[in-house]
Amino acid sequence: MNTDDDVLYDDDDPVEAYCVRCRETVEMENPEPVWTRRGMPATRGECPICGGAVFRMGRTDAHSAEARPAAVQVGGRTRAKLAQDTAYVVFAEADAALAEQLAEDLQKAGIATWLHEAAPTNVHWAGGVHPALKECARLVVVLSPAAVTDAGVETVWKFFKEKGKRVVLAQVAAVEPPDALRRSPRFDFTGEYRSAFRQMVGALAG
Repeated sequence: MNTDDDVLYDDDDPVEAYCVRCRETVEMENPEPVWTRRGMPATRGECPICGGAVFRMGRTDAHSAEARPAAVQVGGRTRAKLAQDTAYVVFAEADAALAEQLAEDLQKAGIATWLHEAAPTNVHWAGGVHPALKECARLVVVLSPAAVTDAGVETVWKFFKEKGKRVVLAQVAAVEPPDALRRSPRFDFTGEYRSAFRQMVGALAG
């Protein structure tokens, strides 16, 4: 028995999808091969009538040019103390060791974490961004000179700010944060680690 994942659509043929706004099947405009969080191929496009997003499961020739991503499970098996308190930890590659230690300590404190992929593959996700960005409720920015100039780090914190999610700063070196983050709670990890960590956990849980 075939599933939607087994179906191969010809790129030369129009891709039809159901538009929930117009309540009818339409031929999508600007179709783009994407992947769901479970690593399933799909096509996302626009409704020619209302301009809204339409979506259809199934593989096309265009998917062959992209590496199939692994399924994404945010937070792993850790049970957090608070509902939906998975924290996304974003960092520059130079701060990877510090970020990994911070994430491990957060896990021990009962807060599930997702570590930012410093060099992610070029995957077009169905939701437009990596699933972890959408599902994580809080963000920890490992603040350092390298992080301030890292475009990938900036993309992440801007997404969380736009969505109104909680953002905290774990400062690991002497540097001023971007203007948009100046009002975010900031914790100084250049001094007493345990004290700064306890305060940060309280801010994440608050």
